[in-house]
Amino acid sequence: MTRLLFVQASPRGGQSQSNQVAETYLTALRAANPRLEVDMLPLWETDLPVFDGDKAAAKVNVMLGQEHNTAQKTAWGQIVEVANRFIAADRYLFAVPMWNSSIPYRLKHYIDVIHQPGLLWGLKPESGYFGLLENKHATLVMTSGAYSQAFPSPAFGVDHQSGYLRDWLNQAGVTAIDEVRFQPTMLTQDPAGDFERAKAAATKLAMAHGRVCAGE
Repeated sequence: MTRLLFVQASPRGGQSQSNQVAETYLTALRAANPRLEVDMLPLWETDLPVFDGDKAAAKVNVMLGQEHNTAQKTAWGQIVEVANRFIAADRYLFAVPMWNSSIPYRLKHYIDVIHQPGLLWGLKPESGYFGLLENKHATLVMTSGAYSQAFPSPAFGVDHQSGYLRDWLNQAGVTAIDEVRFQPTMLTQDPAGDFERAKAAATKLAMAHGRVCAGE
């Protein structure tokens, strides 16, 4: 059975266009693979632990191979609990609006909590970082108000959204990544039509992914 974690980075719920395009993808994927197990993670409704001094110290101790004190052990346990939910998934679906050329701070908070040594990555002094996740796949559904790959940058914005997400996932070991973009959402002569075309692209991609999942 394939397990998918659906990470929703917008606070707008059902009004979010990134969520709506991602839901379209998910509906088609479920139709292609009825045995798909879906874990919904609406970040703005999720209690994420603060990455405080105890957690930072615990992270350093893991990297140095040192023991945790009582406070650090508790702090690291909170991190492991959140990260294990991410690690347990086979596939990831991210619905991410562009905020100030990058990602919403709530998603950055989530990434800062789970992207930890011994959980998502390791580090070799002679060769650098290496990912600990294996055989995972991510689909990125991304929206932006003014930015578009077809528009000149930086006049219409800069894409630190997809680059950041891809670099983070790659460092964790996730290299199989697909994208669905609805960009721009505002500076278009046919916003409704472009929205429907983005959902059609999401459906087409999900059908291809569903055939792979169904053959697990």
